[in-house]
Amino acid sequence: MTARSPDDRALPTIGFLLLPGFALMSFAAATEPFRAADLLAGRPLWRIRLFAETPTVAASSGAVVEAEPLPTRADGLTVLFVVAGGAPADWHRPAVHQTLRRLASEGVRLGGISGGPFVLAAAGLLADRRFTIHWEHAPTLAEAFRDLAPVQARWVIDRDRLTCGGGIAPLDMMHALIAEHMGADFARRVSDWFLHAEAGGGEGPQRASLAERHGVHHPVLLAVLEKMEATIEAPLSRAAMARFAGVSARHLDRLFAGHRGTTFRDDYRRIRLAHGDRLIRQSSLSIAEIAFATGFSSSGHFGRAYRAAYGRTPSAARKG
Repeated sequence: MTARSPDDRALPTIGFLLLPGFALMSFAAATEPFRAADLLAGRPLWRIRLFAETPTVAASSGAVVEAEPLPTRADGLTVLFVVAGGAPADWHRPAVHQTLRRLASEGVRLGGISGGPFVLAAAGLLADRRFTIHWEHAPTLAEAFRDLAPVQARWVIDRDRLTCGGGIAPLDMMHALIAEHMGADFARRVSDWFLHAEAGGGEGPQRASLAERHGVHHPVLLAVLEKMEATIEAPLSRAAMARFAGVSARHLDRLFAGHRGTTFRDDYRRIRLAHGDRLIRQSSLSIAEIAFATGFSSSGHFGRAYRAAYGRTPSAARKG
């Protein structure tokens, strides 16, 4: 993908910095629109370059991609996207952070795809910017960087930062970039090339609706479940949640039993433990810190609840 004629050096250059375990689907959705644009235009429009810390880098699927060394200067780069998976080790790479900060100082636009925005955050490059990240990584990022708050969106372009949740959402973000460079009509032709009839806006949801995720449509329960997800660190009591929902505590119990087949307490704990499980797998927080981040009074209390739910201790889950 990087082997082009010397004349291509005058073209706008788009770089992709790949970290081990990067999401192959996201990478393809981000790069293929530019290849299609070249074909439809009948001439090269962009120069695509791939970078990594090693000469080859493996995707999450095991596919191996050849790459150039990390760039030491802008060298014509107009934008550089960090493409990362979900392994915490991918997010704390001093050489990558140094490279990104240097390129930012030279005016290169920086982007993050899937887990890539976490790398930008770790490099200190998302302050005072709207940004997004894959929904599974959002709670971990919020715990690691208390001054940052990712928005729930498929993709976000805020001045010189371009972030995307991953999956197939890069198709839509690259549609916006191609439209920026070549116009909306040409961008539509590129989208049609991929049978992508409706390029989505950035503000679309990343996940199914709350009702679809929980399999419930009762308005009171939906409001309570949404509040549960928003108060993981400081859980509300049953009585406080009932007051929030405008019902009695006994009626709340009946709603959970009738529509969910469970109790208020058990459903709340399930949500908190699921959040804790993500933090165990994705963050470097200690078990004690995760316990407090999920509203448990101690690491022992959290550990017992976690083992009852998942059949192993938090420490064993982290090692696994």
